[in-house]
Parts: sequence; C-alpha cells; structure tokens
Amino acid sequence: MIRRREPWNSQPAIGKSAHILERTGLALTGAACGLFVAAHVGRADIDLIGSAGMVLAMMLYGAAGFYLGIDLPQIPPDHHMRLPLRHGLGTRADAVMLMSAAGTFLASVAAFVSVSSIVLDETAPASAAILISVSWAIGATMQIAAGIVARIKAEASEKL
Repeated sequence: MIRRREPWNSQPAIGKSAHILERTGLALTGAACGLFVAAHVGRADIDLIGSAGMVLAMMLYGAAGFYLGIDLPQIPPDHHMRLPLRHGLGTRADAVMLMSAAGTFLASVAAFVSVSSIVLDETAPASAAILISVSWAIGATMQIAAGIVARIKAEASEKL
C-alpha cells in the first residue's frame, strides 16, 4: 500500500485558489489606490490626469504594482543572491524586498493623502496634486520593478 503525504482533499487546488484570490485582492487594492490618487488629482483641475483614459491607466498601473510587488516569490539562496551589498547592509534579495516595501509604503501614503483630501472635501493646489501623483507613480514603479526582479531571479534559480 502506497501512503500519500497529501490527503485526498485537494490541498494543492485549495492553496492555488487561495493564492489567486489573494493576488486578485491585492490587484484590486492597487487599482483602488490608483483611482483615489486620480480622483484627488482630478479635483485639482489638471486636464491630462483628469481624463477617463488616464484614470483607467492609473488604476491598471496600481493593480500591476500591488499584484507584482507585494507577494514576492521566495528566492532560493544561491551564491549570487547571497553576496553582501556592503558590510552589514544585507543581500541583494534583501534590497529587492526593501524596494518592494518602500514602493508599497509610498504608494499607500499617496493614496491615504488622496482619500483624506477627498473625504475632508479639500482641493489640493496643482503642485501638491502633482507631487502626490508622482509619489504614487514612483511607489508603484518600485513595486513593479521589485516584483519583476524577484521573479526573474526565482526563475533563473529554478533552471539551475
């Protein structure tokens, strides 16, 4: 008689479903952050950012950032990734995690400021609105970059 490690209750299918549900939730959170920042900037009467196409683009970019940048794949320790950046600072894998975390923080702070402004019914000056949107874009870009780098490193280590 062969003993199975996994029970018959389809644990892998449940785990995959949970992961897809989680990633979809993260993408929706990123899209909501993009929508809030776009709404905040749109109230400042900046024509380019206030268009429907730009709002959709910001939502999609935010979704991509939160989808790729928050749930980083585990990078198996290999010689290249264990090389220290500088004495005591950590490894390159740590730097990727820091970039993801900083991007999430920056995008979330921009979204928080935007929501606060909308709820308090305040209109930001154009310069402040642009600063918030640029901060959000930098944060989302950092998330996307960290997610891509981590996935490339994880894929490369699987091929070895």
